[in-house]
Amino acid sequence: MKKVLKVQPTDNVIVALTDLAKGEAVEFEGRAYRMLHDTPAKHKFAEQDFAVGDPLYMYGVLIGRAAAPIQAGEVITTKNVKHAATGFAGRQGKTDWQAPDVSKWKDRTFMGYHRSDGRVGTANHWLVVPMVFCENRNINVIREALVEQLGYEYGGGPLYQSQRLVDVYRSGGSAEQLMETEILIQAEEQKARRVFPNVDGIKFLTHEGGCGGTRQDSDTLCRLLAGYICHPNVAGATVLSLGCQNAQVEILQEAIQRINPNFDKPLYILEQQQSQSEPQMISDAIRKTFVGLIQANEQIRRPAPLSKLTFGVECGGSDGFSGISANPAIGYASDMLVALGGTVILSEFPELCGVEQELIDRCVNDDLAEKFRSIQTAYARRAEESGSGFDMNPSPGNIKDGLITDAMKSAGAAKKGGTSPITDVLDYTEAVVNPGLNLLCTPGNDVESTTGLAGSGANIIMFSTGLGTPTGNPVTPVIKVSSNSKLAERMADIIDYNAGTVITGEKTIPEAGEELFDYCVKVASGEAQPHAVRLGQDDFIPWKRGVSL
Repeated sequence: MKKVLKVQPTDNVIVALTDLAKGEAVEFEGRAYRMLHDTPAKHKFAEQDFAVGDPLYMYGVLIGRAAAPIQAGEVITTKNVKHAATGFAGRQGKTDWQAPDVSKWKDRTFMGYHRSDGRVGTANHWLVVPMVFCENRNINVIREALVEQLGYEYGGGPLYQSQRLVDVYRSGGSAEQLMETEILIQAEEQKARRVFPNVDGIKFLTHEGGCGGTRQDSDTLCRLLAGYICHPNVAGATVLSLGCQNAQVEILQEAIQRINPNFDKPLYILEQQQSQSEPQMISDAIRKTFVGLIQANEQIRRPAPLSKLTFGVECGGSDGFSGISANPAIGYASDMLVALGGTVILSEFPELCGVEQELIDRCVNDDLAEKFRSIQTAYARRAEESGSGFDMNPSPGNIKDGLITDAMKSAGAAKKGGTSPITDVLDYTEAVVNPGLNLLCTPGNDVESTTGLAGSGANIIMFSTGLGTPTGNPVTPVIKVSSNSKLAERMADIIDYNAGTVITGEKTIPEAGEELFDYCVKVASGEAQPHAVRLGQDDFIPWKRGVSL
């Protein structure tokens, strides 16, 4: 295994692929470097001497400037380097693209759920949705009435039982005995006893919005919920409204019509202020949901071309290897799907800082380039006005594991989108309609972003991580891709694919990308189940359009 790596020939920082000790001599490209400090794996050290203000480059782009003199062989830290990024202007039109060879996959299909609007789902869910937080309690009552009895409570994941602790306590057991009591029990296979075997789950999208905020927030929430109701992985929905909230049912219905003018899924809307009583409304909701589930259960998987797949790409808990292994592997898989006529959505606009010009140049026309430039500029301005510019994006975990500046993090994060031309730019909640690579404005917050990806139509999400995160989504399978092998071994119950083999030299990026693509097709067909699905990790956080990095 190599000890070090330089990502691009024009870079002037070098990546440590393994821990390097102070005083250790490292040979790279015919030059010997003496490590001036302990340099942990994933971190970078200087290829040359830097004076204050000198630019540092990685991934071929500006990622910072020296804040103090730096010697060759010295580790790069937040103390000696400050964020800096290249500015951006108009489109130069660099849309030439070398697509990967996908001849082996051109006749492949996946087994999906065909919807009347022409889209194809990779899962088949029923939604129960509140228009306002006031209905969350009623949503939870419906959850308690349906999920366990219909066989969806745990989805085959682990069960934890406190009754054994109660028994030990009542028998006079000590604290030591309580600490040794087994509470994890193996779940039975739930699908075998499901009343509706062709329905993958009943999903409850509780939230804290719908009223009390701005009208813009409520309108945005309605558009997001409409995206979920129209989603190809959703068979139908039950909606609870209080009646007086800002997020009116009419706004939701108009949003649904904009996405799908011929919407024909079963949709049941109940308003509490027009009902005879709360028990009567809840009873009606349960009965109507049950009837809807009968319709949903009539859907079966049928072959569909791979062009019907829409990959959302996301990263969270990133580390210094994310942009070298997991993200490029996801990017290669993304390019494969685009070459096959499918769709990819790249989100997290705060994590595109410093690579804007490259993305602008990849837009297929000037209007898209200007839309991206305008959204990104406005977002950055709002962040700065709040006192939290994009330069504050890297988290403590990111920094600890080698992502020192936002530009460094962003240059690696953008690799998830591959290299194909950009065919559309979407603001938050806009539905994807054009095949190819789409840019979607979301924050960098993992769950707010994955919530937005699914809301815009992603039917598979590839999610890279270097530190480990259990994040999932209620309707879209989320596939976790590890940037390093240690994480894949330590958190094997969360990681679905290990791209750390790129770091160790066992696989090339194209090899890892092809393997990951094949796994995505299996998940899309229901042949494989990502851990986030198995664990019931149904994370759903709508983005209020304030500043969120």
